[in-house]
Amino acid sequence: MSAEAWLARLKDNGYRQTAARQAVVETIAQTPRALTPLQVYHLARKRYPALGLVTVYRTLEKLEELHLIQRVHQEGGCQAFLRAGQGHQHILLCERCQRAVLFEGDDLQALFDHISRQTGFEIRDHWLQISGLCADCRQK
Repeated sequence: MSAEAWLARLKDNGYRQTAARQAVVETIAQTPRALTPLQVYHLARKRYPALGLVTVYRTLEKLEELHLIQRVHQEGGCQAFLRAGQGHQHILLCERCQRAVLFEGDDLQALFDHISRQTGFEIRDHWLQISGLCADCRQK
């Protein structure tokens, strides 16, 4: 989905269109990496120098509410964001460059059945994030 489509979704849901918000949306929509709010702020300021950090946080919150972006959990508790996948996808995240790749695959039923039997939980949903080094970072 393009940045223009994201902006249209925001507008359709009652959010004003501003140059600052557009800079944040374009920054997130056009990167394949997971970005922290501070990284979004620094990159988006290249597009809109008067951008404030509060606008970044508010825009990220609205984009997440609309399921256009998703949180990525990183070591040390810092959270980052990336474009949401289509349907049910999982995340591969490079620990060094933060490149994110979404992939499909739900061959986890045997594991879930085992966990359910072992714990008594009825598993209704899951979220899977795998971290490691991408091919480019492994070669460095």
